[in-house]
Amino acid sequence: MVFIRALLSLVSLLTLGAAYSAVSDDTLKSFPSPSDEFNIKTGKILAPILRTRVSGTEGSTAVLQHFLDFFKNELPEWKVELHNSSSTTPVSNGKEVPFVNVIATRDPPSTGVGDVGRLALVAHYDSKLTPEGFIGAIDSAAPCAMILHTARSIDKALTKKWAAGDGADDLEEKKGVQILLLDGEEAFQSWTATDSLYGARALAESWEFAYHPATSTYSTPLDSIDLFLLLDLLGSARPTIPSYFKTTHWAYKNMAKIEHRLREHGLFKSSPNHAAKMAKRENKKKRKEPYFLPEAEKDHNAFRGGYIEDDHIPFMLRGVEILHMIPSPFPHVWHDITDDGEHLDMDTVEDWTRLVTAFAAEWMELEGFFDVKSEKREEYTEKSEFGIP
Repeated sequence: MVFIRALLSLVSLLTLGAAYSAVSDDTLKSFPSPSDEFNIKTGKILAPILRTRVSGTEGSTAVLQHFLDFFKNELPEWKVELHNSSSTTPVSNGKEVPFVNVIATRDPPSTGVGDVGRLALVAHYDSKLTPEGFIGAIDSAAPCAMILHTARSIDKALTKKWAAGDGADDLEEKKGVQILLLDGEEAFQSWTATDSLYGARALAESWEFAYHPATSTYSTPLDSIDLFLLLDLLGSARPTIPSYFKTTHWAYKNMAKIEHRLREHGLFKSSPNHAAKMAKRENKKKRKEPYFLPEAEKDHNAFRGGYIEDDHIPFMLRGVEILHMIPSPFPHVWHDITDDGEHLDMDTVEDWTRLVTAFAAEWMELEGFFDVKSEKREEYTEKSEFGIP
């Protein structure tokens, strides 16, 4: 069964790769900055997540309510569901700890159950039990904030595209976006197959047998995930993200192309060649760019099957295709009390947000549906392997 799903998933990815459409330079430049909304003290998106939020605690409930309020007030067109489960942990003395996953979905209107393939944007929102007072800014408050900002940034363009009827009668064009904010990723004592990934394991197991109607395009919610884009440990300066999986290397390359374009246009604030940094330097000579995604040229024979255990594992084992955005090596603040808002590199956080937004916009083929200020819009055409004009 897993082999059949993997084969069908590969065919689906080949189709998606052919349909993937780059956005123009004007559109790339038009994406909104999170700015004050990512202020670590007062920002309405990020600040409420920067607190202890161990699964089953008051902090977790407060952050969950923040997510629900955000979708209610900012993204009312999204369908929001909660997936509840419970489990004992090595430190709960036999007591069941509740885990709550947030599932937010935006599909084209008038589509049937099981007829939409989705880009899943995923992060975990719980924080680690130890050390006491651990915030987990990169792990993964900042990634959650990036996803929320991305969803709002593309929301109006999705509405415009679907209102225009683009691809409405084409089954292959029925693409949606799904956000999974997962609970219980962290181990309570030490990382094992049973003390970790509580929410992800429960959701993947539930979805495996949640069958859609027999006439549906996709048989289960798992099959409906065209790509599971997982963000973790993002927000420290100079991250290096390998390409972990051969079958999604094409998607990694597309994201790398976007990164190259953003840097070329001076839109990456963390770049040593950003105008604000260049203005402060006596030596105006350009420095080497520290690319987040350096393995676009990776040969297919170089994939050795290694990966980092994370929330994608229960989904990957059931045939879901994964694009894992996690640095290797890990940032130095990983699982340290210093992983807090003050130790985030905010330029890097903002750059990741713009990169993920652009990737989602290209995946959903939203060129022409954003409010672009430039009066003259030229279609983007790739002129090099990395799409640099």
